[in-house]
Amino acid sequence: MIKKLLLAATALVLSANLASAKELKLIGISGASMGNPFFVALARGATFEAKKINPNVGVTTVAYDYDLGRQFTEIDNFIAAGVDMILLSAGDPKAIKTAIEKAEAAGITVVAVDARAEGADVTVTTDNVQAGSVSCQYLVDKMGGKGNVIILSGPPVSVVVDRVQGCMKVMAKYPGIKILSSNENGNGSRDGGFSVAQSLLTRFPHVDGMFAINDPEAIGAVLAAKQMGRATFPVTGIDGSPDMENALEDPAMAEIVGTATQNPFLMARIAVHLGDEMLNGHKPDKPLTLMPSVLVTRDTVKSYKGWNVAEH
Repeated sequence: MIKKLLLAATALVLSANLASAKELKLIGISGASMGNPFFVALARGATFEAKKINPNVGVTTVAYDYDLGRQFTEIDNFIAAGVDMILLSAGDPKAIKTAIEKAEAAGITVVAVDARAEGADVTVTTDNVQAGSVSCQYLVDKMGGKGNVIILSGPPVSVVVDRVQGCMKVMAKYPGIKILSSNENGNGSRDGGFSVAQSLLTRFPHVDGMFAINDPEAIGAVLAAKQMGRATFPVTGIDGSPDMENALEDPAMAEIVGTATQNPFLMARIAVHLGDEMLNGHKPDKPLTLMPSVLVTRDTVKSYKGWNVAEH
């Protein structure tokens, strides 16, 4: 009898929770560039978690390609479509606030992923200052604490600013390090990294190391250096991407020596989970979730689990 009562009580609690729950039916994702594997993995992670919550959920993914006006239009389209949740990587953390407020006024939960965004209900991102520090510390170590360094920057979004800041803090500790350039925008892409590295290597005849704000730029930079016969220095990046894993295992890409990790798949899963909690009236204990970054090198890449480690 007691067992039956417990089962009945459990059923009542479950039915009450289900009755009060707001079903997650439609998600809109605004990523920076679907040409970057990071945002492809982020969209996959969001879809994976959303379908665990509701197998019939609809997920729409778009990219603003670093055009802030385009991102505003995407958010307007999501509002018109009646999405329950928006995940966005903001093109500008301050300017995007008015668009976020408009979405929230329409009853939509807004979760900032990857990049910070003022006004978002919750934010999930890598500790990008730490990532920049980890990657650049390893680069300095490989350089023996001295020499000429190029920092390949990127679009002026919060993640890039934080990574460069973390790197510069490390470089400032070494009087023997000279930063030749730190503000050239490689657009976060392999082609951009190739083009900017080519230009900088033409300008500077002696380079001892290079840090790129993400893996695509790092790989593009090495390809440029090889083409110019200048592939004589170590290069580090940030992401821990599948392409970087391959580069770290490839003897022909020996200039690539390390990367500081991110996990966009897990990042998106956490973001969707927290967003769904907010949809159902459960405010997170903290509005900002910082995911730690660790170093992966040619010596440790074999044991690195990669971006899909959270796919279960």
